[in-house]
Amino acid sequence: MNVRVTTLENGLRVVTDYMDSVQSVSLGAWIEVGARHEKPEINGISHFLEHMAFKGTTTRSAQDLAEEIENVGGHINAYTSRENTAYYAKVLKEDVGLAVDVIADILQNSVMDPEELERERSVILQEILQANDTPDDIIFDHFQLTAYPDQAMGRPVLGEADIVKSLSRDNILGYMQDNYAGSNMVFSAAGNVDHDELVALVREKFTKLKPSTDIKPEPTQYKGGTFLENRPSVEQVHVVIGFDGVKYDDPDFYALSIFSTLFGGGMSSRLFQEIREKRGLVYSIYSFVSAYDDGGMLGLYAGTGPEDVAEMMPVLVDEIKKSMQEVTAVEVDRARAQLKSSILMSMESTSTRCEQLARQMIVFNRPVPAEEVVEKLDAVDVEAVLQVAQKVFATQPTLAVLGPISELPEFSL
Repeated sequence: MNVRVTTLENGLRVVTDYMDSVQSVSLGAWIEVGARHEKPEINGISHFLEHMAFKGTTTRSAQDLAEEIENVGGHINAYTSRENTAYYAKVLKEDVGLAVDVIADILQNSVMDPEELERERSVILQEILQANDTPDDIIFDHFQLTAYPDQAMGRPVLGEADIVKSLSRDNILGYMQDNYAGSNMVFSAAGNVDHDELVALVREKFTKLKPSTDIKPEPTQYKGGTFLENRPSVEQVHVVIGFDGVKYDDPDFYALSIFSTLFGGGMSSRLFQEIREKRGLVYSIYSFVSAYDDGGMLGLYAGTGPEDVAEMMPVLVDEIKKSMQEVTAVEVDRARAQLKSSILMSMESTSTRCEQLARQMIVFNRPVPAEEVVEKLDAVDVEAVLQVAQKVFATQPTLAVLGPISELPEFSL
């Protein structure tokens, strides 16, 4: 494993994964701040800040920021999640210096021009409207809020329109200065990159970061509950069901991942075979694991017709009950193989390796070799999968439903 880590004087961690078989480098800064770090009155500010970082610095205009990377055939982008914000690029190996300079510039020298801010505010409000008009997207925001009510983990990453309208330039600049610190930032790179050269570049360019931040997220408290939005204008009923899960570094994480895969992770999974293939009650159905720094969920999604909901729900309940009583060694082995192949195939991508490294440094404060993950998956047996399924399904469920339906479908384990 050609992975190296260096921690700079300002606390910023630089991690690289050298790949001599490629000509490109994926690289970027991952900051340990997202929607769950926001107070209610500034919900959406992390995402707003991510947009504004690209709208000009003291030395570059918004157009310059886009053109300088694209002039060399690269691309640059960003995203905001509940726990992190990432600014990343992919360039040819000879253009690493330019990419580091641009990312350092937007994270330290953004001017937040008032005219650009108003234009971007309009863009984000359109993004919120688009999400609200996309039922299989917005249902997950309702689901999250129902699982984690009255806390930052439940609030939407995009924020509420009324709050986004009220956020000021001072709000955004202050939030950036308070939260974008060396101690909660990882600069990750994967590809044809020299570690020592990258460390020198990052040390040279990232000179204005404060060393640490005092802002801590509030603890996650899964609650569960029910949500229904009757929306006659859409064709399908979107159903998301969730249960209290595990955090990233929980010993049960790998067993739960295997269970989720065999239960609803592919065309061979129980949910797909029983509910779509045998009964034709859904177009889309799957399970997923969401893990956070201090909690997580196991979730199930189904998109079905309003005339099929009443028939689908008891079948889904029956499959959950069956899965708590028996899983087979064949199912566990197949799910394990799916997860292992996904991990190993992803190692062929510089972008995936770059992001994985950053996440590992944030969660575990060290790179985690793929061999170690595979070893932990190999250690999971049928008993461990059954135990984690029984533990998770014993928790208070979260049920979120959106579509042309006037009452919640019956769901009880």
